[in-house]
Amino acid sequence: MDSVTVYHGNISRETGERLLLATGLDGSYLLRDSETVPGVYCLCVLFQGYVYTYRVSKTETGSWSAETAPGVHKRFFRKIKNLITAFQKPDQGIVIPLQYPVETTSAARDGAGVSPY
Repeated sequence: MDSVTVYHGNISRETGERLLLATGLDGSYLLRDSETVPGVYCLCVLFQGYVYTYRVSKTETGSWSAETAPGVHKRFFRKIKNLITAFQKPDQGIVIPLQYPVETTSAARDGAGVSPY
């Protein structure tokens, strides 16, 4: 996951929403750790001033999938980057295609520069 530039790690829902709302661009998105389900990630997408959150998880066989709208066929991807690329296209079961990545640096993601004391 560390090679994915939109992965923000263990940030809160509120922090993720602030980052997205600050862009002001519908289709802005980021990935973060789920606060409630260990080992699951949240794909957060801004649309019309509201942040929509979709759970992203890895299956036992190593494939990635995301929650989508009811009735949309669940798709599986070998890599998280492939999932993101697929959701950049319209009509994939999310509110708006992923358009504007809200990227982070690996130092920020790893907590570098943050004193543990």
